[in-house]
Amino acid sequence: MTSFLQNTLDDDDALLGSYPVDDDCRIHVVDSSGAKEGAFSDLSTVEKYEISDDAYEKKSDSVRSFMKKKRMGRYNEEEMAKKEQEEAAQEAKMEAAANAITVGTADFKPGYWVGVKYDEPLGKHDGSVNGKRYFECQNKYGAFVKPDNITVGDFPEENYEVDEM
Repeated sequence: MTSFLQNTLDDDDALLGSYPVDDDCRIHVVDSSGAKEGAFSDLSTVEKYEISDDAYEKKSDSVRSFMKKKRMGRYNEEEMAKKEQEEAAQEAKMEAAANAITVGTADFKPGYWVGVKYDEPLGKHDGSVNGKRYFECQNKYGAFVKPDNITVGDFPEENYEVDEM
């Protein structure tokens, strides 16, 4: 594809249709209005429309009203209960005991990762991701986590014995 200047749009009062603009043309616009760069990016100077929560609740043509009628998002009790269960399971997984096996970069995502071997089957794999083996463990006992999510220490084993009556 060749690039050339077809026309200069120098008449500020002319409409775009008055110029020979064809399909697949690229229009390069240079703002020469004299406006300072960033003059319209400071949103604190823009007057905003505000409505009280009670008045918004009473409106029948609002996004909130639509979501309530369609039982979407936080207005779907079943979905919210499921989401809470998933979050609780994720928190339990985050607090699970594990041993760090490997630390470094990996091919599946950029950045540094810690390969961990859980004490229980809370992981996602057996130490291999996308066919590449990073460490050895049983299936569902291995995972990779970001170093920020690791707490290092010598933790005592959990005692899950249940007293029988």
